[in-house]
This record gives sequence, structure tokens and C-alpha cells, in this order.
Amino acid sequence: MNVCGKWCRCVVALGLLSCFALSPARVQAQEKHVVSVEDLNRDVARPAETRQANEAALRQLFSSAQAQEALKSANVDYNKLDKAVAQLSDEDTAKLAARSRQLQENFAAGRAGSLSDRDLLIIVIIAVLVIALIAVLR
Repeated sequence: MNVCGKWCRCVVALGLLSCFALSPARVQAQEKHVVSVEDLNRDVARPAETRQANEAALRQLFSSAQAQEALKSANVDYNKLDKAVAQLSDEDTAKLAARSRQLQENFAAGRAGSLSDRDLLIIVIIAVLVIALIAVLR
């Protein structure tokens, strides 16, 4: 009887083990997910990449020779401006970067010699807006 009881326990244990091992939750976990981990990681990194690209566009504009001249004529320190760009909100950075890209595209499209007075004024206005926004936010 002792041997029969051990066999019965082993059979019951194997039956229960197989039921739990092949449960629907385990089968679902092995299926492919709707959204992969790589896609999630890419989506998480996208805002930071966008922010970096926007800051780079602003810094590229402000570091050009014509912009440096405009900043000097308006008595705006480039180092303060550079620090202020890092403190802008994502929305403000995106708006200002769009304007700076438009200005650079206009420059590349035809006026290769120098920037017009209007373009220099836009550079100064963008710089003053950046500094003013930072002063208001502090």
C-alpha cells in the first residue's frame, strides 16, 4: 500500500505540474508582444533627441559669424545666451529652433554673401526672447 500511495502521489503531482506549466498565462507570455521593447525604448528616447536637435539648431545659429556680430551690436553675451538655451522649456526651444532653422534655410537658399538687416534683427530678437524667458522663469 505504501508503494501504491507513493505512485499515486507522483502521478497527481505530475498532473498538477503539467497543468501549471502549460497554463494560458505562460503560453501568452511566450507569444510576441504587440509593442516590442525596442519600440518602447525608441519612443522614450525620441523627446530627448528632439530637444538636443533643437538646442543644436539654436546654438548653430548663435555661433555663426553674422549672429555673433548681431549679438555684439545688441550687447548680448553669447555665454549667457548659451546657458539660457539649456534652461528653456521643450516647447519654447522647439519654437525658437523652428525660427532659427527657417532663417538658416532662407540664408542657404539665396543670400550667400551676408545676412540682411531683417535677418540680423530676427537673430537679436530670438536672443532677447531666450534671455527674457529665462529671467521670467527664475
